[in-house]
Amino acid sequence: VAKDLALQLPTIRDSGIRVVSKGRTQYFSLLIKMGHLVTAERIDREQLCRLVEKCVLRCELIVEGEM
Repeated sequence: VAKDLALQLPTIRDSGIRVVSKGRTQYFSLLIKMGHLVTAERIDREQLCRLVEKCVLRCELIVEGEM
Protein backbone atom coordinates (compact mmCIF):
# COMPACT_ATOMS: atom_id res chain seq x y z
CA VAL A 1 0.00 0.00 0.00
CA ALA A 2 2.77 2.42 0.88
CA LYS A 3 4.48 1.80 -2.47
CA ASP A 4 1.23 1.95 -4.50
CA LEU A 5 0.17 5.26 -2.92
CA ALA A 6 3.72 6.65 -2.97
CA LEU A 7 3.60 7.28 0.78
CA GLN A 8 6.52 7.16 3.16
CA LEU A 9 6.15 4.91 6.22
CA PRO A 10 6.16 7.84 8.69
CA THR A 11 3.24 9.34 6.75
CA ILE A 12 1.29 6.08 7.03
CA ARG A 13 1.93 5.86 10.77
CA ASP A 14 0.84 9.45 11.40
CA SER A 15 -2.17 9.73 9.10
CA GLY A 16 -4.88 7.40 10.43
CA ILE A 17 -5.26 4.92 7.59
CA ARG A 18 -8.11 2.40 7.77
CA VAL A 19 -9.12 -0.58 5.63
CA VAL A 20 -12.88 -1.06 5.30
CA SER A 21 -14.80 -3.97 3.74
CA LYS A 22 -18.52 -4.32 3.18
CA GLY A 23 -20.29 -6.59 5.63
CA ARG A 24 -19.42 -7.67 9.11
CA THR A 25 -16.21 -9.50 8.40
CA GLN A 26 -13.11 -7.43 7.78
CA TYR A 27 -10.96 -9.65 5.57
CA PHE A 28 -8.03 -7.27 5.26
CA SER A 29 -5.90 -5.21 7.61
CA LEU A 30 -2.93 -2.90 7.22
CA LEU A 31 0.42 -3.52 8.88
CA ILE A 32 1.20 0.08 9.77
CA LYS A 33 4.90 -0.47 10.49
CA MET A 34 5.56 -1.99 7.07
CA GLY A 35 2.76 -0.49 4.94
CA HIS A 36 1.56 -3.92 3.80
CA LEU A 37 -2.04 -4.96 3.16
CA VAL A 38 -2.62 -8.46 4.58
CA THR A 39 -5.50 -10.86 5.07
CA ALA A 40 -6.99 -10.57 8.55
CA GLU A 41 -9.43 -13.47 8.28
CA ARG A 42 -9.56 -16.76 6.44
CA ILE A 43 -11.13 -16.19 3.01
CA ASP A 44 -13.35 -19.07 1.88
CA ARG A 45 -14.14 -18.70 -1.82
CA GLU A 46 -16.80 -21.41 -1.75
CA GLN A 47 -18.69 -19.58 0.96
CA LEU A 48 -18.34 -16.08 -0.53
CA CYS A 49 -18.83 -16.79 -4.24
CA ARG A 50 -20.69 -20.06 -4.52
CA LEU A 51 -22.32 -19.56 -7.91
CA VAL A 52 -20.02 -16.90 -9.35
CA GLU A 53 -17.17 -17.81 -11.69
CA LYS A 54 -15.16 -14.64 -11.06
CA CYS A 55 -14.88 -13.94 -7.34
CA VAL A 56 -13.95 -10.38 -6.34
CA LEU A 57 -13.55 -9.22 -2.75
CA ARG A 58 -13.46 -5.44 -2.48
CA CYS A 59 -12.18 -3.20 0.28
CA GLU A 60 -11.58 0.52 0.65
CA LEU A 61 -8.53 2.24 2.04
CA ILE A 62 -9.35 5.46 3.86
CA VAL A 63 -6.48 7.89 4.36
CA GLU A 64 -7.08 10.81 6.68
CA GLY A 65 -5.13 14.03 6.27
CA GLU A 66 -3.22 15.30 3.28
CA MET A 67 -2.13 13.14 0.37
